[in-house]
Amino acid sequence: MSHPKADTGSPEKKPAEDEAPRSAREIRLVMIGLVITMLLAMLDGLIVGTAMPTIVGELGGAEHLSWVVTSYTLATAASTPIWGKLGDLYGRKGTFLTSIVIFLAGSALSGLSRDMTELIGFRALQGLGAGGLMVGVMSIMGALVPPRDRGKYQGMFAAVMALATIGGPLVGGFITDHLNWRWTFYINLPLGALALAVVVVTLKLPKVRSKARIDYLGALLLTTGITALTLITTWGGQEYAWGSKQILGLTALAAATLIGFCYVEQRVQEPMLPLSLFKNLNFTLVSIIGFVVGFVMFGSTVFLPLYQQTVQGASATNSGLLLMPMMFGMLVISLVVGQAVTRTGKYRIYPIIGTVVMTAGLLLLSTLSTDTSGFASACWMVVLGAGMGFLMQITMLVAQNSVELKDMGVASSTATLFRTIGGSFGVALFGALFNSRVTETMEERLGSAAGAGGSQGGDPAQLSPAALKALPEPVQDAYHHAVANGMHTVFLWGAAVAVIAVAAAVFMREVPLRGAGGPPAGGEGGEAAEADQGGKGGKGRKSRKGAATGNIEAVAL
Repeated sequence: MSHPKADTGSPEKKPAEDEAPRSAREIRLVMIGLVITMLLAMLDGLIVGTAMPTIVGELGGAEHLSWVVTSYTLATAASTPIWGKLGDLYGRKGTFLTSIVIFLAGSALSGLSRDMTELIGFRALQGLGAGGLMVGVMSIMGALVPPRDRGKYQGMFAAVMALATIGGPLVGGFITDHLNWRWTFYINLPLGALALAVVVVTLKLPKVRSKARIDYLGALLLTTGITALTLITTWGGQEYAWGSKQILGLTALAAATLIGFCYVEQRVQEPMLPLSLFKNLNFTLVSIIGFVVGFVMFGSTVFLPLYQQTVQGASATNSGLLLMPMMFGMLVISLVVGQAVTRTGKYRIYPIIGTVVMTAGLLLLSTLSTDTSGFASACWMVVLGAGMGFLMQITMLVAQNSVELKDMGVASSTATLFRTIGGSFGVALFGALFNSRVTETMEERLGSAAGAGGSQGGDPAQLSPAALKALPEPVQDAYHHAVANGMHTVFLWGAAVAVIAVAAAVFMREVPLRGAGGPPAGGEGGEAAEADQGGKGGKGRKSRKGAATGNIEAVAL
């Protein structure tokens, strides 16, 4: 991969600040701001989801309820790769701070909404900023901390993920019950202000003004394609039938724009998403694994609480706590793996173990029935969480180690995008399979009376725990079996998809991780990294020096 702007001479030139080793204290201070921002990004959807019934009750417009979520999701997914590329071209710190400001502006305006239309529009603005939050966190971390040392810090992010997943619904419920639903948006403001202050004061990166032209056509095509894909997964089987003209039209639009995007990206000087990244075997494989992890994780977090509330009788108020076993397994394993990678520099074995354990966890969860105890289901969730713990941070680490520092932002955004799209597909496919299986089981057990299982004559797959208790006991029993059968189908298909990740992990190669001040992994498939880091004696030192001095201008943030 050629980079004409790189300075191939001038060994006297001072290395870019990205390559200069940071002190542990400096990194820890920056990490405070990054962790707060990540918490901000993850908490929002979980808190707001709890308040949605109250919001609809005050603002009305229940028919547009899905768009409150869809507008945010669309804006986030579509803007994610654009934020990553802007960070590479014009500086990560500036674009990261801009995304936080946009997110906070959207949060404040959402809290001030007077009707559902305003809320939908302001949620889209909020989602636009949210697209840059996670990408900014990951790309800045990738620039500050060499991959070899990143395991020391990945436990922080695993802990934030667990905290947000468990605490989000609880905080949302508390705010809705004791304050006002508008505070589910206003709570972002003090957290965001603190993150802004910490990042402004502690993060020191050189300012960059690239003369490269922005790939506007590529950005438009990619945004349109991602928007179409997100709408397909959001609407398919819910708002419209999978074979409807709306879904088929969106499918054609997605295919046409993404094919056009691939064509354009091969011909522009500064592509929005360089397709050459996928020539690197490891980058392609971890993108596939990230897609599957998103597919499994989002699908699991949607349907496991439903099973525990309806079949096992758990309280909906504490729904966030129902996922604690899975989060515990994810957190512990992520901490252990992070330390092991830092100590040994080896990582290939962990994706293999992780994908196998994740598949095993899905197979165990597919055995859930009406008789499964809470302890047994918690154990299966720990297994699934442990599998994802092996993968959550490793996928991002390998993606970032597979590219040069100048492409850190686009690598981070691509890895995030694949996980996001995987999550959308997971929720859509799992939802369609679950609804179909529940309806089928209800009809088998109740015959023509199955329609009575619906709430006010609605879809029997959409019964709430409260509505279920008001139904006759035979209907309740039938619904319990229907949900259990639906879980069996969902997790069995999830295990089948997870096998793809197992295959991808097996083919991954052990490319040495960059250490502090080390060379970029570079190259097609990582060969450059192996040559640079594996070199011995004077030849190896010369190679390393060339890599460090040959990309000074290219890696400036």
